[in-house]
Amino acid sequence: MAPPEHRPDGPHTLHVNAHRIPLEVAASYKARTRGLLGRDTIEGALLLTPAGSVHTFRMRFAIDVAYLDRNLRVLAVVTMPPGRLGLPRLRSRHVLEAAAGAMAGWGLRAGTTVQVDPPRTDR
Repeated sequence: MAPPEHRPDGPHTLHVNAHRIPLEVAASYKARTRGLLGRDTIEGALLLTPAGSVHTFRMRFAIDVAYLDRNLRVLAVVTMPPGRLGLPRLRSRHVLEAAAGAMAGWGLRAGTTVQVDPPRTDR
């Protein structure tokens, strides 16, 4: 299974504990730059890869941010209101974003390891 930074932009599935969450992977420069800008909400989560920090300038809603290492282990989880600049995290390789409060509902916290799967293609 390819690491997230080698996956194409687009829909995937995030596994957190027993939860299966719709995931959008933003691996290209264009997709990472756009991120959640211009959206009013997000269903599921967005994975920015590679990424070590994020900002919420020009965003319309607060988000949960999880910093992940190269093995998709959560280093830290913070909630950021609009108009903030997140500090870079040492060892962070990926950043996971979701609507504020979502990650607590999934049981996502420091030390949790997540899994990213491509979408199912039923043939």
